[in-house]
Parts: sequence; C-alpha cells; structure tokens
Amino acid sequence: MSAIVSPEDRDSGSIETLNGLEALAHAEQAVLDAIPAAVYVCDAEGMILRFNRHAVRLWGRTPKTGDRCERFCGALRLYLPDGTHLPHDRTPMAHALLTGEPAYGQEVAVERPDGSRRIVLVDIEALRDEAGRITGAINCFRDITERKRAEEQVLRHRRDLEDFFENGAVGLHVVAADGTIVRANQAELDMLGYAPEEYIGRRITDFHVDGPVIEDILRRLRSGERIDKRTARLRARDGSIKHVQITSNAHFREGELAHTRCFTIDVTEQHAAYEALRESERQLRDILNAMPAAVYMTDAEGRITFYNEAAVAFSGRRPQLGSDEWCVSWKLYETDGTPLPHDRCPMAVALREQREIRGAEAIAERPDGTRVPFIPFPTPLRDENGQVVGAVNMLVDITQRKQAEEQQLALINELNHRVKNTLAAVQSIALQTFRASPDPQDFIDKFQGRLLALSHAHDLLTRRSWTRLGLSELLDAELAPYAQAGEPRVLRDGHDIALSPRLALTLVMALHELTTNAAKYGALSRESGRVALTWRLEGEGGGHRLRLEWRESGGPPVAEPAKRGFGTRFIERSIVRDLGGRVHLAFDAGGVNCLIDVPYA
Repeated sequence: MSAIVSPEDRDSGSIETLNGLEALAHAEQAVLDAIPAAVYVCDAEGMILRFNRHAVRLWGRTPKTGDRCERFCGALRLYLPDGTHLPHDRTPMAHALLTGEPAYGQEVAVERPDGSRRIVLVDIEALRDEAGRITGAINCFRDITERKRAEEQVLRHRRDLEDFFENGAVGLHVVAADGTIVRANQAELDMLGYAPEEYIGRRITDFHVDGPVIEDILRRLRSGERIDKRTARLRARDGSIKHVQITSNAHFREGELAHTRCFTIDVTEQHAAYEALRESERQLRDILNAMPAAVYMTDAEGRITFYNEAAVAFSGRRPQLGSDEWCVSWKLYETDGTPLPHDRCPMAVALREQREIRGAEAIAERPDGTRVPFIPFPTPLRDENGQVVGAVNMLVDITQRKQAEEQQLALINELNHRVKNTLAAVQSIALQTFRASPDPQDFIDKFQGRLLALSHAHDLLTRRSWTRLGLSELLDAELAPYAQAGEPRVLRDGHDIALSPRLALTLVMALHELTTNAAKYGALSRESGRVALTWRLEGEGGGHRLRLEWRESGGPPVAEPAKRGFGTRFIERSIVRDLGGRVHLAFDAGGVNCLIDVPYA
C-alpha cells in the first residue's frame, strides 16, 4: 500500500502527471473496493485517507477524508467486547500508529448512526517509508457479528446442557467405552448417597446388584441398541437397594463407541407399592380360591379375567380367560327353563346398567347336561374416578335349597296325608278297642298300648325324615320289652331291609298286636316260651315281596277263639286292604303262627 499517496504530494503543475495520479487513485480505490473485507487507511496522524465500500457499509456512514475531526476510525462510536466505551484515540489503530506494533484478531464493537452495533475483528499493520518511519497504517476488519451470535448461542446451549446435566431432577451419568463412569450429576449422587470421588472413576458394574443385567445393557448399547426403561437394582452407599429404570443410548465416533449416556429414575417407592399391590392381589386370589362359592371377575367389556376353582366345579368347565364373556357357565336358563343368552345374564345387565343385581335366580347347564340352580351376585368394580373397570360375581349353588324346598313341600303334603290317615287310624283303633273292651280300664290299657306302638313308629320315621326305616331297627324298638339276659326269647332270622313309611307303620302295628297277644296268652307269657321271627325277600325285578313269618312255641296250649278279636281283625284288614298283601293266621296247639306276605317296594 506504499504506492498510495496523498493529494498534497501530487504535482499540480503537470496535467499529464495529474491525470496519471488520478488514474492511479482510481486504480487504488478499485483495488480497495475489490477486497472482500472492510479496509481503511490512515496517515501518521490518524486522519483517514482511503476506505472501501465494505467499510462504509459496516460504519453505516461515509467519513470525511483528511478531516482532523475524524481520526483513527470512521465509526461513529466504538466499544470493547464487554460494552465499555472505547475512545477513538485509544483504538487499536491509534495504538499501532503510536507504537508501530501490529494488532491482529482484536474485537471491537462498531456503533452505527441508527444505534445498531456490529462486532468486528480488526487486523492492523503500520505503514513505513524507506527510512522506516511510520507514515500511516492500514486496518482490515471483518464483520463477525453473526459468528459471535452463533458462538454465544452455542455457548448458551452448552451452559444450558451443563445446567440440565448438573441440576436435572433425574439421575444422569456418562460411561466410557470401558465401563468407567466419567460423569454423574448431583441427582444421581444424591439418589445413591455417594460423593463424586466415590462414584466417578469407578466401573458402573461395581454398583449393579445383578451382574447379568448390566452386562446385557452394555452389550446392547455397544451394538447400537437403545435401552428404554430397563429395570435394574443399584446398591446405595448405605447398603440399601435402589430399584431403578434405566434409559440409555450410545455415542459413536468413527464407528467406535465413545461413551454411553444414561438416565436413571428411582422407582423404589413405586416398586414397593407394586409389590404390595401384587401381594394384596395374591392374597385376594387366595381368598377367592379358598371360597366354596363360585367367584369370577370380568373387565368392563365383560371378558372373564379371573375365576376360582369353585367356579370350575360349578360350571363343569374351565373358562377361557380374555375370550369367554359374561359368565363361566356353558349354557344358561331362566327358572322356567327358557334359554337365557349370555349377554342378557345378570352379570351382563350389571355391567351394562352399572349397578348391582340382587334377588335374581337362574339355572346353569354343564357340558355333561346336568343343571344347577343358582343365585348370582354381580357387582360392578369402579376406579378412583368412579368409572366402571370391571365386575365381580359370586354364584351360589342353591341345589340343596331347592331340593329341601321340594322335600319340605312333599313332607307337608305327606304330613297332611298322614295326619289324616293317623287320625283315621286312631279313630278306628279307639272304636274297635272300645267295642272289644269289657270295661273302661281294659279299654284304657289296650288303647294306650296301641297308641304307644303307633307313636314309636312315628318317632322312628321322624328320625329318618320319613324316608325309609330299617326292619331291624323297627324290631329292636318293638321287641325291647321282651329282651332278657342269656338266650333271647324272640329269635330273628333275616337280612336287614329298608321299609317304606307306609309298610313300616303297618308292620309295627301288626307286630304290636302279635307281641301283646303273645305276652298275655301265648309264648311270651311263660319263661320257656319262644318266638321265631323270620323274613326274606322273594321275587325278581320289580315284583319283590316281603314274606314275614311269626311262629310261637313253648307257650300254653292255644285254641282258635270263637270270636275274632280287634288284633286279628286289624292285622288282616291292614295287611290286605292297606298293603294289598295276604295274611294267614293259624292257632296251632304249640302256639300262634302268622304268615304275612306283602308287596315290597
């Protein structure tokens, strides 16, 4: 730039020289304007001699050349990077002219007339003559405002990242390729209770309780896989175990693992709550499984999600979880036998109408065809917001109750029938006894005995709920007064058989008449007297008959009475008329023989 001269150095006396100088000045300006940076030149006193168009654009104004009021810089005002005002006589240009020292890479802020500021980077060289004296200086400066803004943005972003790393609420650490922890934020240190020097610099595997888990995590990260919410257990400084969720990814440089970045969330409290919930659910399932009643649960759409073993026994099948709907039963029916679709069963109604169902009854059919009457208790389940999330149902098998009701009705009908028959029998016994009794005391004795025999039979049948009564039990009760130590007086021979209530009542009254007669007049009236009582069933299929024979011996001589008494008439009439049987009564000299033959069912 030594070729640049001031107007005062030009020879005004020579037109040719003047023209040459003007051409040279134009050439110099063209060179300055062609430089892709702002450039200006000052003389030794700091007055501006030349500047290019880029300098004008940066300054926002056009300074006056050769003006002593505009020295060292064409900007309106200058500032240091920290915003401190920089006087023109203390600018890098002033310093270079004063000392001759160059200035490279210095930053200053240029304020334009409109108040905007641009950050520029200045490079200044002093100009010297052949003798080495300073004749001026040239400043080449570049607008680095956008670069500075970008750098400040990057710096702010980096500070934000640092702040996020260090002050984040979630634990965060960085692990080198060899597994060494190289950074950890305060949240992670606080979570585990370690000081930085106790944690950073050690291998991450030292803190994992389950070695295979961290080895699997590192292996997957090295392969480029992302880890998302992987559960793990970390050992804290106090020896406690922290349950955590790990989210991590790897950073690679030129295909090689550089480090991994890991977010660690403490879920110890959630884990404890989850385990408590699981334990509560397990206890609930144990309770439900232990219940003797069938219990099952569904989701809000009616799909079965749980059933106990009692439900399997009740329905005769094992429901398919997640696919079977509304009820565990195979088929359903109304109490009148009408088919009941599953989507109209009480459980479906409870979910659809979001209410409990009580007082309903239905019939379930098992796959084997058996039917079970039951009472359901469907109850919707709600979450903390009151929304129905499912339902639970208990099915109470009422088969025994139904049978009891049917039996009760039958017993009432039977009792009504038997009361009428008993009253009729008592009336007949009273009338016949009265007719055959010579005096009131004889009537009372015989009547009481016959009523007691009838009462004992009723007692035995009542204990058996008026179902069937064993013949041996009936004989034990009737013949008990005639039992004695040593050889029995009534010898029995026959297998025990079950008698219907009707047959039992008739036989007990017949045996009462035979034993009473034997005690008064026959074999049982003497110590040496004996009775042989035998019975057996004859016939096959549905035509069985009971054949019972009473044979006395060792008693006083017996003669057929001239007049048939009440006992004889009662035996013959009840066996023949009431049971449709046959009776053969013989008064042999050795004792009374009675053969009773009746249908057995």
